[in-house]
Amino acid sequence: MIETSDNPRDWTEERVLEECRWEAFRGPGPGGQKRNKTSSAVRVTHVPSGISATAAESRSQQANRKAALQRLRLRLALELRSPVAFEGFQLPAWFEPMLGPGRRLRISVRDEAYPSVVGLVVDLLEASGGSVSQAGEMLGISTSNLVDFLQRDEELLTFVNRMRAGEKLKPLGGA
Repeated sequence: MIETSDNPRDWTEERVLEECRWEAFRGPGPGGQKRNKTSSAVRVTHVPSGISATAAESRSQQANRKAALQRLRLRLALELRSPVAFEGFQLPAWFEPMLGPGRRLRISVRDEAYPSVVGLVVDLLEASGGSVSQAGEMLGISTSNLVDFLQRDEELLTFVNRMRAGEKLKPLGGA
């Protein structure tokens, strides 16, 4: 993905890592002797924003680092806004490849561009007062496709439903 934003959610993993601090610690829970001797759990903090994420589910520190970074990038996408003006809004060039046949938004949560897509969707939802139909129109996708996208990620859906509640709109159903 080409970095075209000052927002950390749109940066590559390498660029985000330049502003992060890592900590390793002994993870909680069962695991016996190995768990008590190794610091395989990790916490990554984006220093400028103070947003952090942890991972401790694996006995491998490397696997936990990868999971924590993925969680951090998603949290950055959810928490850091880039204001959008509907007047004159143009879809970013990097977004077009995310659209599959029939202009349906198709992207895996593992895709490096996923946090940027989430950030753009949330920015448009915020600008539209939580209107999924208006945000979908701005993205060039159907309302049902946007709802499907939101429902595939529990954390994203919860965030959007909190946003919609603040606007006195009904929550979107869960998957």
